[in-house]
Amino acid sequence: MSLKSYIALFLFVLLGFAGVWRLQKCIDAQQSAVANEDDQVMLRSSKLVKGLSLEYAPLVADIYWTRVVQYFGNKQAGKQLDLRLLWPLLDVTSVLDPHLMPVYDFGSTFLSDAPPRGAGRPDLAVELIERGLRANPDEWRLYYDLGFVYYFDMKDYAKASEALYEGSKNPKALIWMKTMAAKIAAEGNSPETSNFLWQDVYNTTKDALVKQNALRHLQLLRAEEDLKQIDALADEYQKRFGRRPVRMRELVQSGLLRGEPVDGLGYPYILSEDGKAELNLKTPLRDKWIKAPASK
Repeated sequence: MSLKSYIALFLFVLLGFAGVWRLQKCIDAQQSAVANEDDQVMLRSSKLVKGLSLEYAPLVADIYWTRVVQYFGNKQAGKQLDLRLLWPLLDVTSVLDPHLMPVYDFGSTFLSDAPPRGAGRPDLAVELIERGLRANPDEWRLYYDLGFVYYFDMKDYAKASEALYEGSKNPKALIWMKTMAAKIAAEGNSPETSNFLWQDVYNTTKDALVKQNALRHLQLLRAEEDLKQIDALADEYQKRFGRRPVRMRELVQSGLLRGEPVDGLGYPYILSEDGKAELNLKTPLRDKWIKAPASK
């Protein structure tokens, strides 16, 4: 290679790193915008960012992915419900590197989850996963993620079954996916199915945030079932004594309960003034509790 070629190559690499440095400065400014909710500073255009990134797009995608995790983590830590910037960040990240698989797992879960656990946008979660499938047609787990969104968040059991069945055709897919597809098609939603799916996410994911989210869903599922059982016992108490109990110890003293039950975090359940079972006022689960919490 001639001296001129070496010089040209050196200048090209130098300009490339300069471009990445300038882009990083923009992203650093964006991080401040995220904290202050200044939407106008956000680099939202995936095409623009990819054009600026040149051959460094995968590297910039990693930077954006870090921003996604920071943004969601900071919002959850501050118990803030406004996640409007989650989609633009995921949109840019997935365009920069369509083969960065954690983007689809993370994005589909936290885009689709209803507030306060997520952005409440299952439609965008589906769009993200379908984008991933176009770029990674052999990734069977994307069909699992798609079925997950249809099942839990959109209550579209036909499409959930279809997604799981399509994914089950991959020889590397989980062996139970075809069976679960048939079960969902026949029965729709059930606590057993919900618990099975969340338990599988908890056991298989390597993403700490996804694992934490799965654990919280499992805790909420357990609480939902516990409260139903306590309400059933309160109904029996009312049949026996002509009134509903207003203290859990009344159920214990009547022999309907062996002891005061607790949630997955160790906080005892309570009864409201009208005798309905509720979460303890002090349990952190209340921060994530919505109607039909784990199955939405």
